[in-house]
Amino acid sequence: MELQQGLLNVWTQGDWVIRFVAVCLLVMSLASWMVILIKALDITRYKKLSNQAESFWHSADLNEGLMRLGPSHDNPFRQLVEQGQVAASHHQHTRAHLHDALDISDWITRSLRNSIDHSTSRLQSGLVILASVGSTAPFIGLFGTVWGIYHALMSIGLAGQATIDKVAGPIGEALIMTALGLAVAIPAVLGYNALVRGNKDILTKLNRFAHDLHAYFVTGTRVGATPGPAASQKTD
Repeated sequence: MELQQGLLNVWTQGDWVIRFVAVCLLVMSLASWMVILIKALDITRYKKLSNQAESFWHSADLNEGLMRLGPSHDNPFRQLVEQGQVAASHHQHTRAHLHDALDISDWITRSLRNSIDHSTSRLQSGLVILASVGSTAPFIGLFGTVWGIYHALMSIGLAGQATIDKVAGPIGEALIMTALGLAVAIPAVLGYNALVRGNKDILTKLNRFAHDLHAYFVTGTRVGATPGPAASQKTD
């Protein structure tokens, strides 16, 4: 209740600078939590897709494997398969371009790497917001505190009284801005670190899947596996 009253006093008694700082912190907090929630849901979904990627190798052929991976929309694992499939087919059926001087291993490697780079860019989107909020919010709150204390001291000087009851209220309300800055920054920093760890796990699984796909499209067999029915479908 006291905190609510303090926030209300900061808003009602503060000037346009204090209000602007408070609005900035509120917007930054909302943006941070939106990014954290959206990216956390994305990572959860990608982890489920990574579990389906293992079932891909238990399919009878490539088409069945694609069905097991699910829709291609925002599915980095299926996009890897499709990119490798297109690259292998393109390399086998064209001979009129400069890139045909590359062997099929190098060509598929580049194609799969392009797909992983695209997925990496999508995974990392929004993290710059968390990094910016985590690094700037404490200083924005501190600026509001300094500005509030300055005006509080000016008011005390004009009143000619510096008793504790005159000083504690205005300065305490100004210090709330520092607390707000920390309250905005801490979740942003923790969210950033958690999302980076989640993204790293997803990218590790993508790279492993791409490594197996590279072996499949070049040799017809997954790394560490014996040739099976899928080998005859490598260029479907």
